[in-house]
Amino acid sequence: MAAFGLIAGSGLDKIPGMDTVERVRLSTPFGEPSDDYRTGRLAGKEVVMLARHGPGHRIQPQGINYRANLWGFRELGVEKIISISASGGISRGMRPGELTVPDQIIDMTSGRRSTFYDAEDVVHVDLTEPYCPDLRGHVFTASKDSGIPVIRSGTYVCVNGPRLETAAEIRTFSLWGADMIGMTAMPEAALARELEICFAGIVVITNFAAGIAAKKLTTAEVVETMKASLDRLRLLLQAFFALTFPAPECGCANALKDARM
Repeated sequence: MAAFGLIAGSGLDKIPGMDTVERVRLSTPFGEPSDDYRTGRLAGKEVVMLARHGPGHRIQPQGINYRANLWGFRELGVEKIISISASGGISRGMRPGELTVPDQIIDMTSGRRSTFYDAEDVVHVDLTEPYCPDLRGHVFTASKDSGIPVIRSGTYVCVNGPRLETAAEIRTFSLWGADMIGMTAMPEAALARELEICFAGIVVITNFAAGIAAKKLTTAEVVETMKASLDRLRLLLQAFFALTFPAPECGCANALKDARM
């Protein structure tokens, strides 16, 4: 089927500009995905979309079956995934409403099923670059073509949730070099690499993280900022899928070549 996948995050029930043609329900060796996969077209490309948190945002970040979600994309022939998510801004330059394309991740999650190889096989995939450099470059080209600015780098610290963070935690993550904080980048990025799928993120900064702004954090702010960003996301994605994609130069498709013990 489609070579492209889209993961829709907080505040997104559908991808703006994409018309659903078919809904596909899958069962995987790792359980049930968050929702039906929706196939459709966006800027002439066939795309498969999945709502990360399920219909009506009913699945909390630590309860998402990430392995089933990513495995389902592979079963549908997806080779490249763009993951859209919401994050809190830690760095002062990460202001609410900004679109960012992170290049690094700090994984602070625990208890999540974060590998497909937890039985007999021992596999250590390289995550020096957790996001595909080719896909990130294409997003930058789409940004230029569409006139929608994006922040071209940043470190995403991923925490378990579902609670929001303390101000002291945010100060610590800032000292570590984290620019934004969210709850879903891991194990998505690692699982995509194990499946040899190119993976990149577009992160909407929906609020300042705890202690950055002197006000209480609310989920309403997250949803409102995401909704206010939909037009810019639509234009950016349309420009992205309108691109001609040459043969990849990244190593994502050969990630397992030197990873097995």
